[in-house]
Amino acid sequence: MTASLPLKLPRVLVVGSINMDLVVRSEHLPAPGETLIGHGLSEIPGGKGANQAVAAARLGAAVSLIGRLGDDGFGDTLRNTLAAEGVEIDGVLNTPDCCSGVAMIGVEDSGQNCITVVPGANDQLTPEDVEEQAEEFDRADVLLLQLEVPMETVLTAIRLADMNNLLTILDPAPAILNCPSGLLNVDVVCPNETEAALLSGIEITTTGTAHRAAQKLHQLGARQVLITLGNRGVVYRDASGSSGHVEPFSVTAIDTTAAGDAFAAAVGLRLAEGASLQDSARFACAAGAMAASRKGAQPGMPSRAEVNRLLT
Repeated sequence: MTASLPLKLPRVLVVGSINMDLVVRSEHLPAPGETLIGHGLSEIPGGKGANQAVAAARLGAAVSLIGRLGDDGFGDTLRNTLAAEGVEIDGVLNTPDCCSGVAMIGVEDSGQNCITVVPGANDQLTPEDVEEQAEEFDRADVLLLQLEVPMETVLTAIRLADMNNLLTILDPAPAILNCPSGLLNVDVVCPNETEAALLSGIEITTTGTAHRAAQKLHQLGARQVLITLGNRGVVYRDASGSSGHVEPFSVTAIDTTAAGDAFAAAVGLRLAEGASLQDSARFACAAGAMAASRKGAQPGMPSRAEVNRLLT
């Protein structure tokens, strides 16, 4: 069953990071001390916040982004790219005497990756920056968040979303060990298995242990939980405590860098449209699979029509 378009698409607000991804592809990821010959270098717009914004826009939502860019050449390129994707960027602030965020990404031919992030201007996004954009929270239906900007800023966004009754989706990446109070006060938390293990304290080796981790995250405050397990699909736990498993879609993985960003954006969109958590997870699995089957973060984000074709 495809996810048809509603009469009014949700308005999505993203608070998060904007990076330039410098991507090196190689046969395999280097071991410590190993030098490899790569297949080339690509400059690709990325950052988890910007990725989520582009993903939501391509799926058909009206999207606004709150973030920061540096006063370098990357900043100009990233700003223009977001505008070209239809993302509203009035909330993207310039940061003098600061570089834009950069992610150094190694991608092996299997599609697996390793990432080193230099936050740059993303580290300068303050709670005050978010509070000054309060009108965006008034008009949004969905808030998408990640952890590539300061934690105080994320917590402020969660508080403002709660005050405005926004549907709030948190992708808790990069992974953190200690969960601050209030971080999981969200409608949906959607970690991968590594992030879920750190947040819950439960090692995830099977779908059974993933279900136990989901229960723990629910107890810690998340109203609904989705844990992505790569080629083992997704486990979910809804607000009533009901749980289940969504099978993955079979695709050839080329670059998994932004699959989680596509997943989070798709979950928020479908939940705001009134879909169940299970149906939203299936739609999001398709979006994530499509993103993983293509090169690049934002260039690999699928359209709604493409996701619907995979669903059928």
